[in-house]
Amino acid sequence: MTLSAEHLSWTRGGNLVVDNVSIRPRPGQTVGLLGPNGSGKSSLLRLLAGVSRPDRGTVTLDDTPLHRLGRRPLARRIAMVGQHAHTEVDITVRDVVRLGRIPHRDLFGTDPREEPAIDRALRAAGLTEHAHRTWQTLSGGERQRAQIARALAQEPGELLLDEPTNHLDIAHQLEILDLITRLPITTVVALHDLNLAAMFCDYVLVLDRGRVAAHGIPAETLTAALVHDVYGVRATVTVDDGVPVIRYRRSAANPLPVDP
Repeated sequence: MTLSAEHLSWTRGGNLVVDNVSIRPRPGQTVGLLGPNGSGKSSLLRLLAGVSRPDRGTVTLDDTPLHRLGRRPLARRIAMVGQHAHTEVDITVRDVVRLGRIPHRDLFGTDPREEPAIDRALRAAGLTEHAHRTWQTLSGGERQRAQIARALAQEPGELLLDEPTNHLDIAHQLEILDLITRLPITTVVALHDLNLAAMFCDYVLVLDRGRVAAHGIPAETLTAALVHDVYGVRATVTVDDGVPVIRYRRSAANPLPVDP
């Protein structure tokens, strides 16, 4: 068993941001959360992580509702990587990753498995040789890998990521998603890029104004009709080796300005 959510609804700031959403990842599966800005992706991740509690519906972990689990047991099982990570303290990569071990420390603040767990997380993220570099010297892609390594140091069974490729160049986007999808854990990742989701995700769930617009394997779900209905964009979708490739079409009604 793994993380599961049934009929979630959540109102935030007077607005219904998640509306009757269910999601049931299979163990070890990579699920992509897709949808326009404001569609509810980040809000759904907060509910799945137990950071927020839905107004209706239930999130369970191995059939146990999250609200019945203590914060420490939950943090040992579910790790979340947000969109942005900033710090004014110029700590090392190893110390960033060390933060992931906090849920495993005993009452005296000790954890006999801490150093080996940090080493494994650094190795998995390809950061072993960068362990003693300071945060301010890292590129955007390296900082994102450090945050993923911090999450892996928690030794989670479920990993939630909110737009981990945001603001990264193409090479780093591919690098991050390749890393994520090779992990032997259940992963739910919010993405904007439909082509990246098609390449790396086993399953996608598309949100539109808080509701599920479509869900299924990418090859059957990411259609030209879906792109038009949810994003308001014309597109042509072809399939290359079982993977859908979305080519967007410029709208004739709204041409880009051309300098004289």
